[in-house]
Amino acid sequence: MLFDTIHHIAINTSNYDATKNFYVNKLGFQVIRENARPEKNDIKLDLRLGTQELEIFISDKFPTRPSFPEARGLRHLAFKVASVPDTVAYLATQGIQSEPIRTDDYTGEKMTFFFDPDGLPLEIHE
Repeated sequence: MLFDTIHHIAINTSNYDATKNFYVNKLGFQVIRENARPEKNDIKLDLRLGTQELEIFISDKFPTRPSFPEARGLRHLAFKVASVPDTVAYLATQGIQSEPIRTDDYTGEKMTFFFDPDGLPLEIHE
């Protein structure tokens, strides 16, 4: 097969402090690289969680999502967790509100959503 795995996922965000605090301090991502790119008027923040990488471009020039969450492009990011209720409780201690826990109609597994500082839907799924 030509593809082994996903190398990284890239997202655009608008606020450096809020984004870095959210993904690093609240969700536990590790910073791999951080580069200011004055020629592009942005900051590129590369993060790792386990074996996965998240590439974040930060600039106030990016337009907001035209609709929620059904805009074309990235719909949401989903994270596998051992326990959705425990993760929701942890997120609450970080000041992050989650939607009510529900059961996936197709897998029967617990899941819910919360949002990053720019409103990107983030899912936790058992």
